[in-house]
Amino acid sequence: MRIMTQMHMEQAMDIKKGIIVRPYWADLILCGDKTWEIRGSNTQIRGIVKIIKSRTGMIYGEAELYDAFPLTKELFHENYDKHRVDRLSGMLGYETPYAWVFRNAEKYDQPIPYQRKPGQVIWVNF
Repeated sequence: MRIMTQMHMEQAMDIKKGIIVRPYWADLILCGDKTWEIRGSNTQIRGIVKIIKSRTGMIYGEAELYDAFPLTKELFHENYDKHRVDRLSGMLGYETPYAWVFRNAEKYDQPIPYQRKPGQVIWVNF
């Protein structure tokens, strides 16, 4: 994990997608301790995305989303160190859970405010 400096903030504004993540998980992604985000659907989105903490109205950093794949119970259990979800409950409610794989996370020095539009639940378009 690198802390993003003011010099890099202008480049960050060029990123066109942001993912909304609960604050606890966002912090783990941004410090590099969580590289798999468990979701209930696949995504074709790849590249650098902004990491938004839900219910804050703020962007806290960015990471590269470079893969997504369906998760089996075996993969879930064998890879706790990547997703940090304590129990199988992290997979419950999903017909097919997916791991969205992140790398190269960077936390911003200061969070950046943004305006969420109605209907934006997972992704934010900038």
